[in-house]
Amino acid sequence: MKRFIAILLTAYSLGLGGSALAEEKAAAPVAATTAPAAAPSAMSASPAEVAPAVAPLPSKGDTAWMTVATVLVILMTIPGLAMFYGGLVRAKNMLSVLMQVFVIFSLISVLWAIYGYTLAFGGGGSFYGGFDKLFLKGITVDSVAATFSKGVVISELTFIAFQATFAAITCALIVGAFAERMKFSAVLLFSVIWFTFAYLPMAHMVWYWDGPDAITDAASLEAVTASAGWLWAKGALDFAGGTVVHINAGVAGLVGAYLIGKRVGYGKESMAPHSLTTTMIGASLLWVGWFGFNAGSNLEATGTAALAFLNTLVATGAATLSWTLAEWMLKGKPSMLGSASGAVAGLVAITPACGFVGPMGAIVIGLVAGVLCLWGVNGLKRLLGADDALDVFGVHGVGGIVGAILTGVFVSPDLGGTGVYDYAANKVGEFSMGTQIVSQLWAVGTAVVWSGVVSFVAFKIVDVVIGLRVPEEEEREGLDITSHGETAYHH
Repeated sequence: MKRFIAILLTAYSLGLGGSALAEEKAAAPVAATTAPAAAPSAMSASPAEVAPAVAPLPSKGDTAWMTVATVLVILMTIPGLAMFYGGLVRAKNMLSVLMQVFVIFSLISVLWAIYGYTLAFGGGGSFYGGFDKLFLKGITVDSVAATFSKGVVISELTFIAFQATFAAITCALIVGAFAERMKFSAVLLFSVIWFTFAYLPMAHMVWYWDGPDAITDAASLEAVTASAGWLWAKGALDFAGGTVVHINAGVAGLVGAYLIGKRVGYGKESMAPHSLTTTMIGASLLWVGWFGFNAGSNLEATGTAALAFLNTLVATGAATLSWTLAEWMLKGKPSMLGSASGAVAGLVAITPACGFVGPMGAIVIGLVAGVLCLWGVNGLKRLLGADDALDVFGVHGVGGIVGAILTGVFVSPDLGGTGVYDYAANKVGEFSMGTQIVSQLWAVGTAVVWSGVVSFVAFKIVDVVIGLRVPEEEEREGLDITSHGETAYHH
């Protein structure tokens, strides 16, 4: 009897174990793989016993990571960018810059949900998406978006929120070029026009495609390429926004600086930053938030996200050092403003490359960007003759161009890069540096021309409708009081 009971207990425990294992397998998300499926063995189940394919579900880990990454990008905008810019202006204009960044972030976040997402990431043409997801129509908690791995998806709502922060910070970056002299209403109207006709098409051209699961062979790759954004189809690489964000915003800022004109007293009166302490804190928040910006652009918590994270760290450090040392040699003293600006230059330059290059390539990109952006805010700025108040073009425009072009160099597997993945062959494809650099130049040139034309037209429209600039007496008194009825300090 005892032996019989023992056999029953053993069988029962095995049954429970088998049931639990089956439940665990059913609950596990589908993993991404590029390896071929194993050949069926002699013990394979018959066709009638094979379970139907299960659609991939978002991983809780990826969802958690992307939520954190989205919060980090919000942090780098408000308060990061706002404090960085705020410290660079004169005390009488501190709140005006904070207000512009804060409200633009709010405005673009709402517009993104209404029509921005569908035009940037909806299917359609080579330059714009369609209106299928206007007002986020049809998107539910169960909707998913593709990643860069076959069989792996994330919640579409998470993707929408993440990309909204990119659009918002891009529009906010521009205000540094015409700080201290533009009407608040004009800033907002310009932001709406520029977001609609400059940011959305650039995002679609560079980032829109049907996703890796749509590519199974050469024919399907050709079909995906035909329906993708124009610059994606040309092979341009932009991991996190060198063209879409930084060149785009930098050119818009430069155009604005020309059309709005120089600040009253520019070149004659002191316009030194009123609080480098605030600027340093803002730069630090930008650096911290940029890890979400760059590593989050992988859309998954994988080794590529780790690569983007590390590259963002070392490239920024390298740019800080190169800017600081170059300034020390040229001016005799290293400055806090220079170090903070160097950090931002490094962040900008590594953005398009962060998931494609190795750490040593990232360091070289940072070293080059630090020196060239220092020239951008000094020598180039004098050559251009524009009052780009907070050096939006000198840092974001120049840094974005440097990073975009060098991405085509250091993505090479021979230089420690990842190469370019071939989704039809499920492996890294043959790499041609010359061909890739040409693709990068297409992206850079398109961003410069597109943003330049749209910005010029947008500023002209705003000037006709409500005027661009505050009266001279209001500019002299400061925008904090005259535009917002407040002051940043009471001493």
